[in-house]
Amino acid sequence: PRLDPRLPARLADLHDPPFALFARGRADAVLARLAEGPAVALVGSRRPTGAGRALARALAAELAARGAVVVSGLAHGIDAAAHEGAVTVAVLGCGVDVAYPRRNAGLAARIAERGLLLSEYWPGTPPAPWRFPARNRIVAGLAQAVGVVEAGRRSGALITADFALELGRPVLAVPGWPGAEASAGCNALLRAGAALLE
Repeated sequence: PRLDPRLPARLADLHDPPFALFARGRADAVLARLAEGPAVALVGSRRPTGAGRALARALAAELAARGAVVVSGLAHGIDAAAHEGAVTVAVLGCGVDVAYPRRNAGLAARIAERGLLLSEYWPGTPPAPWRFPARNRIVAGLAQAVGVVEAGRRSGALITADFALELGRPVLAVPGWPGAEASAGCNALLRAGAALLE
C-alpha cells in the first residue's frame, strides 16, 4: 500500500505495513519530526520495578533533549513511564478515541496535546489481546532503534524487539540482576547480541 507521505518511509519496510493510521494530536508537527528522525522506541514490562520505571522516564527525557522522538505503546509500566518523560508518539491497540488502559486516560490526553496518538484501528475499536502484538510491529516500524528497559521471559516488549530485528534495526537492552524475572528477557536479548543500554 501507498503510505501517507508524511509518515516515515521506514514504516513501509514492514512485511505488512498498516493500510492506514488514524491520528489524534499534533499530526503535522510530530510526523515531520518522526520522518526527520531520530526516533527511538522504549518498551518494557507492564509490571516494572521502581528503578525500571525511573530509568525509562529518564531515558525518554534524555532522548527528547537530544532531539529524538520517543515511540511506545501506552501500556502500564515502562511504556507509560517513557511517555511521561518526553513528548511522544503512542501507538495503540484500540481506536485513538478509546481510553485504554483507563488508568492512562490522562496521560493519553496529555500526549494528544503535545504529541501524537496513532492506531491502525478505526475510532471506537475496543482493545483485544491480539491487537497489541500487531501494534508492536508499528512501534518497531516507526523507530530507528528499539530500547528494552525491563522485560520478563514472555514480555510483549520482546515481540517489538523481534520486529525490529526483522527490519534490521538496532535493539538495545538494559541489563538486569542475574536470575531476576523482571530482567530475564533483557538478559536474553543481551546474550543474543543486543547492544547494552545504560
